[in-house]
Amino acid sequence: MRTSRLLLSSVVGLAGAYALYLRSDAHRNGNRLFYRDGRPNIAGRAAGRAWALVSGLGLGPSFLVALETTGYQSGRVSSIPIVIGEHQGERYVVSMLGERSPWVRNVRAAGGRARIRHGRRHEVRLIEVPPDERAPVIKAYLERAVGARPHIPVDHSAPVDAFAPIAAAYPVFRIEE
Repeated sequence: MRTSRLLLSSVVGLAGAYALYLRSDAHRNGNRLFYRDGRPNIAGRAAGRAWALVSGLGLGPSFLVALETTGYQSGRVSSIPIVIGEHQGERYVVSMLGERSPWVRNVRAAGGRARIRHGRRHEVRLIEVPPDERAPVIKAYLERAVGARPHIPVDHSAPVDAFAPIAAAYPVFRIEE
């Protein structure tokens, strides 16, 4: 009982601190608290683990989920928090860190097989979207994924055409259940 209260208060405290961080200049200037050179640092990895736990348990909005992939080299299952974007009735995941994101390599190596957790675990197939079709999906994703905005060099309120030049650098996958 004490352990669960401690865990819950830690998660709530972390969520509150992160909410304040999202409103800070540090976040607006490139999310430097959690990321260095496009990769998560120690604080980023710890926050990612906490958010993956919270979203995997189903404690949060339905579009915040834990994506589980199997490492293409290690074979170990890793879980990251990810926001599901919606566009024209389809659900998508976008790599806010671009091609260097480990989950992208893992999904490609696994032929698109992955699991999504939000309370329950669902086996899914992630189908990569061609670069010329990604721009409207990335724009829709940024409307929902506030934390991804500093990583993508186009303002979320820009027209869809502004996303076309950068679309090839940010992998997008359509979710099929």
